[in-house]
Amino acid sequence: MVVTRLAADLGREFPDQRGWSRTNLLYMRKAAEVWPTESAIVQQAVGRLPWGHVTVLLNRLDTRAERDWYAERAAEGGWTRNVLEHHIKAGLRASLGAARTNFATALDSPDSELAQQLVKDPYVFEHLGLVEQQSERDIEQALMDRLQATLLELGRSMAFIGRQVRLVVPDGTGTDVDEFYVDMLFFHVEQLRYVVVELKVGRFEPAHLGQLGTYVAIVDDQYRRTGIHAPTVGILLCTGKNGSTVRYSLAFTSAPIAVADYSGLPADARAGLPSTEELNAIIDAELEGRPPLDGG
Repeated sequence: MVVTRLAADLGREFPDQRGWSRTNLLYMRKAAEVWPTESAIVQQAVGRLPWGHVTVLLNRLDTRAERDWYAERAAEGGWTRNVLEHHIKAGLRASLGAARTNFATALDSPDSELAQQLVKDPYVFEHLGLVEQQSERDIEQALMDRLQATLLELGRSMAFIGRQVRLVVPDGTGTDVDEFYVDMLFFHVEQLRYVVVELKVGRFEPAHLGQLGTYVAIVDDQYRRTGIHAPTVGILLCTGKNGSTVRYSLAFTSAPIAVADYSGLPADARAGLPSTEELNAIIDAELEGRPPLDGG
């Protein structure tokens, strides 16, 4: 009741100003509880964020530590409000660096620690839930159709190089070559390293590491500039895995590789979305200036 009355009084006192709603005043009170001193706001990342971002932090997170962590990354990365919402919903803080890897043994320190920060587990490509997924090629195409969303989930500073990148390996005599095709190739512009990404529909199998390890070695030899670029790493994305099997397999792999799960939009969330046919009907109705079939 007091907050409601205060909102009305402030609205009358400052009729040309916005932001004095009851909801906003409650957000202000909550912000003062979370960051109780001026230095806690002004000298921290949250003080560099727009108010809309701050309300997301207050709404979606429960602790000061979580709010400060996401605020720091939002300020550094210039995240929009929607991007901040996406990363909180996907659980970026918990998943970052969580992928199983052999970086500690395959890479020198401190490069191994940097590479570990580059990967996470799981990856949640929400846009995959909006397409029919039948094969690895279908999934690749879906990821490329929404490249911006894909890059957002793969992580900050990841630049797309190509899909089905052709790798050619001469036999040494000049008479024959072997050809391989990388599902997706990226370059991390901060760590200055190539990242080879392979997609597998189904559970992890040890043989997957042999294939990806070969691709990583070829890219490292043919693309990487020694002394300028950090060692190439690989990320194997699968739709299920036995953690112990992954651990044993990585122990006998010399190429630096991470293994993580990936998924699309959860089934319960997809159930609330219109089908492709319903979306098309709505679009057609809008273009023709008539109401949709359901009368909406």
